[in-house]
Amino acid sequence: MSQGSPGVDLPVSVGYRLKEASSALRAAMEDVLRPLGMNVTHYACLELLAQRPGLSNSDLARGTFVTRQTMNVLLQALERDGEVERPEKPLVGKVLPVTLTAHGRAKLAAASAAVRSVEERMLEGLSASDRAESLRLLDAMIRALRTPAAS
Repeated sequence: MSQGSPGVDLPVSVGYRLKEASSALRAAMEDVLRPLGMNVTHYACLELLAQRPGLSNSDLARGTFVTRQTMNVLLQALERDGEVERPEKPLVGKVLPVTLTAHGRAKLAAASAAVRSVEERMLEGLSASDRAESLRLLDAMIRALRTPAAS
């Protein structure tokens, strides 16, 4: 980078490297999920529902980093394919809680195994302490960014 340039020095930018790692991880996950008829958002939705049954469309959208409209389209497809179910009418207020079906749990089991293999490949050269330190550092970065900046 030239002297006095206001740009970011990409080779040493932590943010750029995180984005590069995120893109590589997503591409690898898409590669293993595609043969299962899934994509990352589909998988993330099923994983969230397995861990927290009854989430709403809005909760799932936030948890998978998509819009409510995008999640609604996905949920309609998942419901049509028998992977999730929602009540006909809201039980309380306007929320239609979503739950996995047996078919959805079976698809999730295959997808989870595929995604675990990608994560293991990503962490292959790291020791247990390197893995723990990576999590600690990422958690610290997340906390720092979620804390409002001082003016």
